Amino acid sequence: MLTREEWTRGPGTPPAVKGLVWFTDGSRIAEGTRAGVYGQSVNRRLSIPLGKHATVFQAEVYAILACAHEMEAQDWPEKYVNICSDSQAALKALQAAKTSPLVRQCQQAWNDLYPACRETILGPGSCRSERE
Repeated sequence: MLTREEWTRGPGTPPAVKGLVWFTDGSRIAEGTRAGVYGQSVNRRLSIPLGKHATVFQAEVYAILACAHEMEAQDWPEKYVNICSDSQAALKALQAAKTSPLVRQCQQAWNDLYPACRETILGPGSCRSERE
């Protein structure tokens, strides 16, 4: 995973992005916690209320999970899928072997969708998955 400094000061420009591009985010306001998903390539927006007790970390992971479910429901046949998240904690948790039930559910959803997935970090808080 690249640090923000390596990303902005590293050689060359960021890699070209192929395929679908999704942005995910989790947030908390007085009314509660929300997970947000935006599919730039397909102009799809989701805003999911998670109640007052969910953490921002849980919202970040849930947004990535919602993105996987949206990909599965719409059956987009793309080989490349780019998930852009500002949560390095969520992305690191998704790469971990031992983790929480929510993270395991997210890992399983992406493994089901992309069984031969190779994951590469594109920049601070973003990853790319590719079907073989």
